[in-house]
Amino acid sequence: MAEKQLTSSILVISDTASKDPLTDKSSRSLTQVFESNDWTTADTKIVPDDVLRIQSAITQWTDNESSMNLIVTTGGTGFAVQDHTPEAVAPLLHKQAPGLVHGMLAASLNVTPFAMMSRPVAGVRHKTLILTLPGSPKGATENLEAVIKLLPHACQQASGADSRAMHAGGVEKLEAQSGVGAGAPGHHHHHHAHAHGSHNIPKPHTAISDRPQSSDPAAGPSQRNRSSPYSIMSVKEALALIEQNAPVQGAEDREVHTDLVGHVLAQDTRAREAVPAFRASIVDGYANACTSASKTNQKGVFTVAFAVHAQQTGESLPSLPRGRIARITTGAPLPEGADAVVMVEDTTVKAKTDDGTEETEVEILTDQVKTGENVREIGSDVKSGDIIMRAGEGISEIGGEVGLLASAGIQSVSTFKKPVVGVLSTGDELVPHDRPKALKLGEVRDTNRPTLLSAVRGTGFKVVDMGIASDKSVDLEESLRSALMQTDVLITTGGVSMGELDLLKPTIERKLGGTIHFGRVSMKPGKPTTFATVPSENFKDPNTGSRHAETKPKGIFSLPGNPASAITTFMLFVLPALHQMSGIKPVGLPRVSITLDSDVQCDNSRQEYHRVVLQASRDGLIHATSTGGQRSSRIGSFQAANGLVELPAGGGLIRKGSKAEALVMGGIGGIGK
Repeated sequence: MAEKQLTSSILVISDTASKDPLTDKSSRSLTQVFESNDWTTADTKIVPDDVLRIQSAITQWTDNESSMNLIVTTGGTGFAVQDHTPEAVAPLLHKQAPGLVHGMLAASLNVTPFAMMSRPVAGVRHKTLILTLPGSPKGATENLEAVIKLLPHACQQASGADSRAMHAGGVEKLEAQSGVGAGAPGHHHHHHAHAHGSHNIPKPHTAISDRPQSSDPAAGPSQRNRSSPYSIMSVKEALALIEQNAPVQGAEDREVHTDLVGHVLAQDTRAREAVPAFRASIVDGYANACTSASKTNQKGVFTVAFAVHAQQTGESLPSLPRGRIARITTGAPLPEGADAVVMVEDTTVKAKTDDGTEETEVEILTDQVKTGENVREIGSDVKSGDIIMRAGEGISEIGGEVGLLASAGIQSVSTFKKPVVGVLSTGDELVPHDRPKALKLGEVRDTNRPTLLSAVRGTGFKVVDMGIASDKSVDLEESLRSALMQTDVLITTGGVSMGELDLLKPTIERKLGGTIHFGRVSMKPGKPTTFATVPSENFKDPNTGSRHAETKPKGIFSLPGNPASAITTFMLFVLPALHQMSGIKPVGLPRVSITLDSDVQCDNSRQEYHRVVLQASRDGLIHATSTGGQRSSRIGSFQAANGLVELPAGGGLIRKGSKAEALVMGGIGGIGK
């Protein structure tokens, strides 16, 4: 490996991603590969499938003194009409690198024969190595991982290192230094990768058909798995997989209205009109003209020519005669010929009309009013054409953003679509929570559904109540298909553990053709939490029989059936996904440092999220008070809870008064003790 950390840049080539950066998934996957191999990703750019734009981006990186070691492009290497990456990159190369191309293709061909449909090129420009990778996150990471161990050697040579010294010791030494071949230190026949003591994010190395799946419901309980086929992962790893795989929402135009609150702009917005649109008085007083010599007003008694009121809209104003003044109210347009306003406090009435209702002469008591004083000039707040809100900025419930847009004449804005969320409970033992009849033996009131419906709605998303689904395989499949036709993200509760009637995972995999990205998380509560995606084209409309028109996948979060587990995992996993899909940043709940008001016991093996009441105290700190018993079935532990304290695994006691981190679920009250 190189003595100093090598630098790379990523160029995403996509017409779609250049218009909507949130659709780019490949750059995040490639960055993770670089980070796990001790590379620094210095820059990432997105350009459309255009030869000149591609070449311009690359040469900006390569043709200067501070050029980086490696540039990888992703996208545009296929046979589609708009795929121009090889044609753009090849003319830039001073040296070809066919061995790297062969290595990438060989690795991809081991996965799929369709790798022959890729047209990669590789080579050196000046001192920078350039590789072109496929556009899909999976294909791009496979190609990069195939050659990543050898790239430091190539980059060192390209940057001018002494080749003879580098090759002293033969191929065996080079293989050992690069961590490849039989000479690599620690080389074994298993491939459980470690990076600086922490596990990399798990990546599949097998086809879906070859992977261990959940139990086949048709095989009966005696044939079900006795242990979960899903690897258990950390909360951090689970969140990374959600970030990579959460379905992307597009943009839409929305009217500037109160229901715009909670949305995020997808494009910069420019003012259609200047604010103010006319010269206006900011006080009640008298419009007059300053002298050209002193640029201040004159004292004296002046005739009042006319009055101007803010309510005079759409009317043409007379010009102010020289040597006269006009009575004017706050917000009224300044008449032509006037360039300042004297406050009414600096004047006195000298003469009135015969009936005493109007002023005819007014004395101005000061000569210190300057040109432009007490006048709002055209565009002094916002100029026509100015960018008044940037892409990525949100519309808050405070109302300031809506007011700004309205003032600048904006009728509609482009925003990221917010996903429609469905909530479905599963289990034959469940009955509606509002059923008046007493419970029979074995029946349980469905508390998860109203709880999650409230939580989703409370976080600003449209939610659809999908009811209760049966544990019977056919009925469950039908309920899932119907729910996915109506929603972008489906939240289910129950049916994700190891019981013979826990059929959600097998139904998602075997009946809906979905991909389960994780099926167990090392956390308490919420260990069986599952995240999956299902291709939209895999199911039909139950009413028309036609296949779904959308192409983006649907997201499924299958949460544990215990109430406290369900709401905890919603806050921890579902909410960040909904934020990401809507363009909201940062995603998820805010974090704060808290002081514990009591001793707390940590779990031996799992990270725990302890329900607490957070309160601001007179000592300037935020104190956390436990809500009591933390059993996963105890929904009462969420009553009045507005925070989740994050406790590390490993056992032991965290003492009262110690500091910890908490996720804030609601407003923090005060003042405590």
